[in-house]
Amino acid sequence: MNPDCSANNLPKRQRIEAYLDRLFGYAFSLTKDRDSAQDLVQTCVLKALCAERIPVDEPAYRAWLFKILRNAFHDDIRRRRIGTQAFEELDEGDDGNRNNTSDSDVSSIDQRLINTLTVRRGLLQMSLEHREVLVAVDLAGFSYKEAACLLQVPVGTVMSRLSRARTALLQALSKRHVRRFPLRIVRSGK
Repeated sequence: MNPDCSANNLPKRQRIEAYLDRLFGYAFSLTKDRDSAQDLVQTCVLKALCAERIPVDEPAYRAWLFKILRNAFHDDIRRRRIGTQAFEELDEGDDGNRNNTSDSDVSSIDQRLINTLTVRRGLLQMSLEHREVLVAVDLAGFSYKEAACLLQVPVGTVMSRLSRARTALLQALSKRHVRRFPLRIVRSGK
């Protein structure tokens, strides 16, 4: 067993813990499934803890972790041979606890839920290469150069894919996904 992979390697574990939420967010954006995303993060963490050579520079370390996660995702797709079918599920999410909230709070929660679901629906309609670059740059905060390294494409490709991805997402968001019910007036029979 690799000595770097021992459970007592606390400094490595603490360093990875700082990125767990961001790794999960990226994994979830790729898989669209909480359980699959958690499995993917676990695979990434295990590979990072067992690695013999680890980047010292923090930006390089962050990019390295995201690259491990992305490669694990693509390896999993190849292993299962399921192509894009893995992206068809939509996590409905939790709309929050409404027991002690005012009407304006409920309305705000409802609007955030609608916005979240609308963006998720828009992301689901995008190709994997556009979703990956959009998540890497706009959600994970990578620079164009870091995203290019992560996605293993030239910086110019990142820029053009990102432009097309943002346009596609805006078009998807501009479509109305929520429709009003027609207002029915009930008259009393006096």
